[in-house]
Amino acid sequence: MPPLIVPISSAEATDADRFGPKAANLARLGRAGLPIPDGFCVDADAYRAQVAALGLTAIAHGVDAEDPGTARRAALAMKLGLLDQPIVPHVLSPLLDAWRALVETTSALTVVRSSALVEDRFGSSFAGQFESYLGLEGEADFITAVRSCWAALWSTRVLRYMATHDASPADTAMAVLVQPLVSARVSGGGLSRTSDGDMVLNATWGLGSAIAQGEVVPDRIVLSREGALRETLAGRSFHRLGCAHGAPAVRRPRSSEPCLNAAQATELGRLLRQVEDIMGVPVEIEWARDEAGFKLLQARPLHVEPARVPDEIWLRHPGLNGHPAGVGWGSGRACVVNCECELTRVAPGDILVTRVAGPALSAVLPRVAGLVAELGGSTSHLASLARERGIPMVLGVLDATLRIPDGVQVAVDGVAGVVRWMPAT
Repeated sequence: MPPLIVPISSAEATDADRFGPKAANLARLGRAGLPIPDGFCVDADAYRAQVAALGLTAIAHGVDAEDPGTARRAALAMKLGLLDQPIVPHVLSPLLDAWRALVETTSALTVVRSSALVEDRFGSSFAGQFESYLGLEGEADFITAVRSCWAALWSTRVLRYMATHDASPADTAMAVLVQPLVSARVSGGGLSRTSDGDMVLNATWGLGSAIAQGEVVPDRIVLSREGALRETLAGRSFHRLGCAHGAPAVRRPRSSEPCLNAAQATELGRLLRQVEDIMGVPVEIEWARDEAGFKLLQARPLHVEPARVPDEIWLRHPGLNGHPAGVGWGSGRACVVNCECELTRVAPGDILVTRVAGPALSAVLPRVAGLVAELGGSTSHLASLARERGIPMVLGVLDATLRIPDGVQVAVDGVAGVVRWMPAT
């Protein structure tokens, strides 16, 4: 029987059918000589063993029942069982041994990340749908994080996502990736190819979760395919507490110093091209930079569409610029939403105009014709989901919720990064 725990540096770790594409892709990069954090991978068979030991195998298929009540009860039973019950001894023992060895070797806090067998594949990225836990210190927190990653396969948002892809959590499994936390001074994402043939880097100070969750407007750095620096746009961040219901966000001061200098941006661009060469397709990456240099944290296939020319009538109307998600052009009625509790106002065919481009918006993506947000960048999780669905999106649009009137006709160019609207008459 193959071991349930393997080092990410091992050849075994590149097996996506055992460890999920997230872990396997990262292992491939490490074995090709690219910089990745140390760590280990937990085989999806560990998840299967836990499900079987808890007597949940038959219950799992209840999620596919035609009766919605039966399906909901099955999903809840799976989540509660995986979260509440102890891990079976033959899985727990090697898991704790590997974690203790990693902590002793690195003296760092721990990161536990979901690596589902269905994610990070072309057309089904599941970006931001599963769970990652950063900065874990104690044994109890580590074990809870592993169980939570397993249970994430049965979360409501994952079930909704799977329903749109004709998939079921009962037919797949969850692997787990465990690594030391990178003490990032700067972090972000990157796209190896845009519709214009360039490369794009996003960067922010500190941990990159703020970019992934759409909570900041990151620095945007555009490089040619040869690595020449074309453009650098400074980012910005906001801070708001509670449910604002229309109150303007408070701008938080931001250092004027770029997150990456020209030499660092060029170095990261070279790494991005190397990742593309290794994977054989355009890619999207997540990265971090500590005192030792760059570390690659994730790589997935990137969906790229050619640019479309919008109707010329829109060029006569006011517009705002932002970070393009990279696909599509569309128009519809503006639905200006100031917080997540108002998402029920969004009707099919609307252009959603909001502040934070967070994971909660993934639930409305199937019914919108486009999306505009004041925060977020081209490498956020929501931008990845929009590219996957071909939905035009422009992020980091300053004062979009204040300047675009609710109910007017709006056009979104997800390739050029421009949103225009027809003034109300």
